[in-house]
Amino acid sequence: MRFLPRLHDLYVARAVMAAVILTWAVLLGLDVMLALVSEFGDVGKGRYGFVQALAYVGLTVPRRANYLFPYAAVIGSLMALGQLAATSELTALRAIGLSRRRISFAVAGAVAVLTALMVISGETAGPIGQRRADALKSSAKSDNLIVAQYSGVWAREGDTILNAAGGQERDDGNDRWIELHDVRLYEFAEDGRLVSMARAKVAEHRPGGWLLRDVNRTYFDQRSVSESRVAEERWESRLDSTALTAGTDRPRYLSAGDLRQAIEYRKRNDLDAGDFQEHYWGRWFYPINVIALCLAAIPFAFGLLRSGGTGKRLFVGIVFGLGFYLLQTQFVQLAKVLKFDFRLAYLLPIVIMAGVSAYLFKRRSG
Repeated sequence: MRFLPRLHDLYVARAVMAAVILTWAVLLGLDVMLALVSEFGDVGKGRYGFVQALAYVGLTVPRRANYLFPYAAVIGSLMALGQLAATSELTALRAIGLSRRRISFAVAGAVAVLTALMVISGETAGPIGQRRADALKSSAKSDNLIVAQYSGVWAREGDTILNAAGGQERDDGNDRWIELHDVRLYEFAEDGRLVSMARAKVAEHRPGGWLLRDVNRTYFDQRSVSESRVAEERWESRLDSTALTAGTDRPRYLSAGDLRQAIEYRKRNDLDAGDFQEHYWGRWFYPINVIALCLAAIPFAFGLLRSGGTGKRLFVGIVFGLGFYLLQTQFVQLAKVLKFDFRLAYLLPIVIMAGVSAYLFKRRSG
């Protein structure tokens, strides 16, 4: 078999790509409209008006597009192949020697191109847009003109626990850093005894650690208490924006890189990293899920959908996509409860779906 694309491969790929994009646009449009309607409940709180709601939803579009793409891919692929089958174009392509496997590769190639774009968007535009949307909404609903991105932060780094009343990310054009306000640091000994407590007016995250300003520290010895006050103090810590964001943001809105750092931070401090591992491996299996789901749906185009209309193709696509999603969700939840590897939880539904598809593909090829 020659794997270099030919004219008939490009024809099938173009039909699939057009149907996927159209389906994707419809699903995304409906989701955006529903999201905008749900934001009306917050309109009028502080400075959060219709324009701010529209901007908020607009900034979340990349994240929504990434989430909806797998469903659009399987429904669009079935719509395209079903239409080609209904007009006997698939029959004509097979009559000139084009095998079903070749058609499957053409479909996979078209979907893979769009999936690659979605993976890039999911690691860049999606998290950035969601973060800016949340910051915009928080600042508009608050009377404070400064965006309090980190509010009521609690974090742990080794034997030290940090608490900050609030803070934000600052940018002067050449440098960007985190600034926390009204910071308290509680340092404990290995036996759980409180060793010291420090209160800093401001804490700035700089390369190599934190710079604490206007620090008032209290030391607790066995039989005495002492106090010191300094204008500046360095705190050598690997606690960074990812760890702080992990405490306030939802894991599913973080990029794979941020999720990996959050997992390392939590493991380093003996904290539960289950939610972050779930979404981290979900990022890795995202492109595999999309391609596998579309390939698993292809056998329907050679039989069930040939005599059916658009309604049947749409119905089968929705049922197939939701069935796969529910199956994988159940395995992931089992992995969280039974504490087995999330990679296995994501892989098993793909194997099951691929096995069913291979069986159907073989039957329809016989």
